[in-house]
Amino acid sequence: MKVALYVLATAGMLCAIGLLSPLPRDASGADAVPQPVSSSSPAASSTPASSIAKALSSDDVQPISANPGASNMIPGTGMLGHLIGLDNIPGVRVGGLWIGNADYLFTGGVKPRTWSFNSLLFLNLNIDLEKLAGIPGASMDAELMQFNGEDSNGKAGVITAYDGLTGPKPFVRTELYELWWRQSLFADELVIRVGKTTPPADFNNVTRAVPTSDISLKVPAVSGLIYTPIFKNPTLIGVSPGYYNTAYGITANFAPTRNFYLTYAVYDGALSRGIQTGLHEGPVFNGHYFTIGEAGYAWTLGEHNLIGIIAAGGWAQTGKLYGPGTSQNGSEGFYTFGSQRLWRRHEGVDNSGISAFFQFGINDSRTMIANEYFGTGFTGFGLIPHRPVDSIGTGLAWSWLNRRYGFRSNEAILQSYYQMHLIGTSFFEPVISYIPNPGESRRTQGAVAMTAQVTVLF
Repeated sequence: MKVALYVLATAGMLCAIGLLSPLPRDASGADAVPQPVSSSSPAASSTPASSIAKALSSDDVQPISANPGASNMIPGTGMLGHLIGLDNIPGVRVGGLWIGNADYLFTGGVKPRTWSFNSLLFLNLNIDLEKLAGIPGASMDAELMQFNGEDSNGKAGVITAYDGLTGPKPFVRTELYELWWRQSLFADELVIRVGKTTPPADFNNVTRAVPTSDISLKVPAVSGLIYTPIFKNPTLIGVSPGYYNTAYGITANFAPTRNFYLTYAVYDGALSRGIQTGLHEGPVFNGHYFTIGEAGYAWTLGEHNLIGIIAAGGWAQTGKLYGPGTSQNGSEGFYTFGSQRLWRRHEGVDNSGISAFFQFGINDSRTMIANEYFGTGFTGFGLIPHRPVDSIGTGLAWSWLNRRYGFRSNEAILQSYYQMHLIGTSFFEPVISYIPNPGESRRTQGAVAMTAQVTVLF
């Protein structure tokens, strides 16, 4: 009943938003190929040297999420394919990204005054089959992931993860991260994707930029926060596939207008039984299935064309689920999120200004680690003098935990960051995290951690 009430409330909110002005540009659904970090295409240059020189220009570079591999279906810029000569093959794009970070736990947690180091590599091959083989609207994608890291969050006693780069054991893993076929139909109004994918790129993705071709309206990645809740709502942890446990399934995205979309998917739900689907090259399909649907609406608000979006979704996990001293047949939940540009500093010139976001989730589970969640934050773009690509931000992630696991009743993560553009498509990001009530135990003292992260897209 509680979940149903939240669904009805958000449905009313979506109807009210329909009275606002629609976007003047395309705001179709989540399956649209993500806009690259730099619109300067490496393939447009005649030599690798000129391609590198153009990539080092910051004219079109935009702030990014803290883990584009978790929030983007096709990461990187495609420069790697150009450098090795594969862009001579029509429709072939090879790219990727590398993220490295170091965490230092100043105080509190389980192991204070300790370091943790993490490295993440994605290599992506995307083939436009319309260009390569003349198959209209078709594309294929394969992606490899290599992670080498440590239990940063366990040292701090944080259940919902202040460092989203680190997930469950093993902390050294090589995975087939994605393998899918995408088919666009009816002039991109309907897009179907089949294969191994990362659902957070399509669902509950609050970091995704609202699509628009007007650069003076565009909001880049809504936040550069590094904690896990910005990528996956904690009320979905344990059932929804994602970074770094992707899963096989089928996703359908329907965008009947420029500013409204519907997305629905069914995935292999073996993750709910503790099977790490990311480590399996093929599907598991053990009788557990995860289904999810989402609707979203985008708009511009007022005479200053402040761009915004809201979305809501519901999900269900089938099969027998187990937790400490309890079990249940399936589970379901609801979530919503949104973002809104609050202020534009140079209206009609660039995208500098301030944006805000919110997240919410709830489920009826007795076996998952979190039952309710609320998150919010603010991001400033291009506010530092002579640093147009830099962004700063802060956020709160507050989760109500399942005490059957011996956790605290709730856990809050307060985080602030400064994402500094280095050169080309590389970024340096110092982050400070404060967790006053680490969820591992009521005896775990409040933790303060510093993270230094470098991201390079290629």
